[in-house]
Amino acid sequence: MKQDMIVVLDLGSEENPRLAREIRALGVYSEIHPHDITPEELAALPGVKGVILNGGPNRVVDGVEIDVAQGIYNAPVPVLMVDHKGDAPWPEKAEERKEALSNFIFGVCGAEANWNMENFIADQVELIRRQVGDQKVLLALSGGVDSSVVAALLIKAIGKQLTCVHVNHGLLRKGEPEQVVKVFRDEMDANLIYVDAVDRFLDKLAGVSDPEQKRKIIGGEFIRVFEEEARKLDGIKFLGQGTIYPDIIESGTKTVKAVKSHHNVGGLPEDLDFELVEPLKMLFKDEVRACGKALGLPDNMVYRQPFPGPGLGVRCLGAITRDRLEAVRESDAILREEFAKNGLEGKVWQYFTAIPDIKSVGVRDGVRADEWPVIIRAVNTVDAMTATVENVPFELLQHITARITAEVKGVNRVLFDLTPKPTGTIEWE
Repeated sequence: MKQDMIVVLDLGSEENPRLAREIRALGVYSEIHPHDITPEELAALPGVKGVILNGGPNRVVDGVEIDVAQGIYNAPVPVLMVDHKGDAPWPEKAEERKEALSNFIFGVCGAEANWNMENFIADQVELIRRQVGDQKVLLALSGGVDSSVVAALLIKAIGKQLTCVHVNHGLLRKGEPEQVVKVFRDEMDANLIYVDAVDRFLDKLAGVSDPEQKRKIIGGEFIRVFEEEARKLDGIKFLGQGTIYPDIIESGTKTVKAVKSHHNVGGLPEDLDFELVEPLKMLFKDEVRACGKALGLPDNMVYRQPFPGPGLGVRCLGAITRDRLEAVRESDAILREEFAKNGLEGKVWQYFTAIPDIKSVGVRDGVRADEWPVIIRAVNTVDAMTATVENVPFELLQHITARITAEVKGVNRVLFDLTPKPTGTIEWE
């Protein structure tokens, strides 16, 4: 393997992501694993030079203080305990914290600063080939950043052993199904299967208003579609997924309650017949983009806006109706067009519209019009764990409002969301 690794075991800390990124900032790869990892599982991880038992306020789970297996304490690599079993927490000052980490990683563990995307890709290619062998992989290819980077990585590792499935569930942005086919089938020469499942998904979602239930229905139906496509193909044993670490955090860990489930984490059916291939699951969003650049993906793909797995299903708030879904799609297209015209494309990390399942009183053509409001969200972030609101010029917001209310059927009001993350999340559902 090309990279040394420091393993962070979660023993109740609220700052595991921060710690993992601090280690990577020192040039050493890091992974976060749950406290109940077995000594055998730890020994199987590649390139481990040291282990950090990262304790914290969530150390008590179901009334019991958690701990690692005794064999972890006797691991053949150095083990550092922080805020665990009476050991001191990390220093508060950034420089002191960095010094403590450096002393352990380089002085005690003897790790080398060899974390970079080229080495990460080389290691993941090797690990994918070990896992998959000569078997075939089915990948859910939405065309978003995460699935696109996974596709490129799997193509590099196993080539035509990969089959990409693009499911049009009716919850994509305007023009996206056509773009996915063009880029991946025509330009990247991927094995691509296109599935029109619009009616199937929307019928399943009819009348469902709870956002968690919607996510699970969409995620579960995705997997069912993949299973059906797999049965049409010979020898599909693995399912590729673009899971990244913020997905795992937000879906809940053994010490942290869920913020919201992600279809590729919390929505998988219990009878899943595939073994998962998730080479990006320890990366943050900015690192995924860096990986895509290193793999040679075009900028318009690498820097494409993040798009949730459930798509517009979590932006058509409450129970999804086809008319309100279309209003979300059209208002989003106007927003994206105007941001591109006004130099905000690539500057703003994520921007989109959402429509709640309520109507407000308005006036159209001189008569009362009970129609929907559109909510505009525009945020910037590095790792998707926190986010700030973009300062969009007021004149531009007025212009966008005028276009949306004039061009989008059923909309009479436009609102701008000023809430950072936290307290809000990036998505509304």
